[in-house]
Amino acid sequence: MNEELSEKTWRIVEMLERERLDAVLLNARHNFAWLTGGGNNGVDSSRENGVATLMVTRDGTRYVIANNIETPRIFAEEVSEADFDSLSFGWQAEKADSSTIAGTALSVLRPGAIIASDIEIGGSIPAIEGKVATCRHQLTADEALRFRRLGSDAGEAMRRAIDQFAPGDTEFAVAEKIRHEMALAGAVSVVTLAAADDRIRRFRHPVPTANRWERTLLAVTCAQRGGMIVSLSRVISIGTPDDDLVRRTRAAADVFAALRHATRPGATGRELYETAERAYAAAGFADEIGLHHQGGAAGYKTRDWVAHPSSGEVVKLGQAFAWNPSITGTKVEETCIVTDSGTDVVTASPDFPRIATFIDGTEYLSPGILSI
Repeated sequence: MNEELSEKTWRIVEMLERERLDAVLLNARHNFAWLTGGGNNGVDSSRENGVATLMVTRDGTRYVIANNIETPRIFAEEVSEADFDSLSFGWQAEKADSSTIAGTALSVLRPGAIIASDIEIGGSIPAIEGKVATCRHQLTADEALRFRRLGSDAGEAMRRAIDQFAPGDTEFAVAEKIRHEMALAGAVSVVTLAAADDRIRRFRHPVPTANRWERTLLAVTCAQRGGMIVSLSRVISIGTPDDDLVRRTRAAADVFAALRHATRPGATGRELYETAERAYAAAGFADEIGLHHQGGAAGYKTRDWVAHPSSGEVVKLGQAFAWNPSITGTKVEETCIVTDSGTDVVTASPDFPRIATFIDGTEYLSPGILSI
């Protein structure tokens, strides 16, 4: 058994002991990818549920529960028989009875066993995604390496896509170029946003349209590979950007820097939100914090949790964060990892302008505006 799988299994076992559970079922695609180190139990991308379910018991035994259609591929391509035992059933049973997965799981456990699942899988088993999420928050050493490579590849892929953008492109065309370059990097852009000119000011989540780029463009991706997701945004201007856009982007960069500076082990989501709130006010844009969330913990979801005034979530060493402060008309977004010495940005794009912000003698770099 590899070290990463062993560590993650141990985290789940500890959670089961705390919650007084005998086993947990992991069916959500992001949790399957997490425990298996990048495996995929998805077929239909419109569904959060996967076609195979993992079970971890309180004694650390691991199973794959799947119907006879999916079991052969899962063991051939996603998991090892040395690491997981198989519990298979006929596909007809699952169609006839929504509690088939739960019943199959219980069949190998002691009578009266108490189990839970990450998300709804049918039957009366409680869903405890929030408890499972705590097991994911701290990246293992191997995960951190994969996450850093993904971030670097995504930042480079976005830069290559930008080189292909042309004045007059529709937002549809911009988005397709982003998706294509991410695919060449072995990643899927699970969120692809593009806003040209006035749409940047009007919408915080600009789903691409036929609107054509004339002066300013915002390009956004959340890139997924091996289950992990990084997020980044870039602003591009045809010609020299106007002073107001520069001023607003500078202010967003200062908020981003303040969030990075405050993202330390032990900090709470509430404290991080308050940090952003003060930074917006200091930059002269106090009201902007109410127009969009600022980001938060990342990893196997675009955001595991978002910083907000009532958040009690706590930052962990080795945890991933994606911060995305925005001011009407612009946005700054990168993904980073919490380290002993601060936060390391993993999504920087090569040859892209950067804005420097100094806080307590530390320099924080944010993506600026690329003029073409």
